[in-house]
Amino acid sequence: MEIIKKNLKTIWLGIAFLIAGLTGFYAGQDSVNIVAQQALFISTEPFVPEVQTKNSECVIQGSFPDPACTPGAIFADVTAEQTCVSGYTKTVRSVSTSLKKKVYKSYGIAYPPPFGTYEADHFIPLTLGGSNDIANLFPESADPRPGFKEKDLVENYLHQQVCAGKIGLSAAQRAIATDWVAVYNSISPTDLNALRQLYKSWSQTGD
Repeated sequence: MEIIKKNLKTIWLGIAFLIAGLTGFYAGQDSVNIVAQQALFISTEPFVPEVQTKNSECVIQGSFPDPACTPGAIFADVTAEQTCVSGYTKTVRSVSTSLKKKVYKSYGIAYPPPFGTYEADHFIPLTLGGSNDIANLFPESADPRPGFKEKDLVENYLHQQVCAGKIGLSAAQRAIATDWVAVYNSISPTDLNALRQLYKSWSQTGD
């Protein structure tokens, strides 16, 4: 049943991005409006991540973590208003070196990895209410692309939309946890370039 529910979420998200993308193409709308339209196709129910079911023999799946090991985890009580306060992530970030080592070990990757190859990533970012629980951490690679540099852009993009009131926090959490690559592919080249310039050091080096 859980597998069926997850597949349905993925299918509806794909339909949302397809419809929104076509609407934006024909109406000449910018990607901010496209994201707002996508939100209409995603449930407004509070986002509840799946439960972690294993913590070893995890396998990276392209641009995504192993869903059984890293389904994502959030601070359930955090609000959009809190995440939009400058400096919010500094008040909640808490990932020790020992925890990073556990994350890499669970995925069978030596720690520390060669510089620029991986980053210990929050699957649901802190900026969108993600937590520091190991169920929300995985070693995300730079390659194959889209990798952690591209995901950083998506995280910032969705955070902008949440703080602008264009999309709900739960919808943003659901979108990035279900298929962040689809979100990345929906952002126009113009907006991607703007994000790269705005978050230049982050998008080039990772978090």
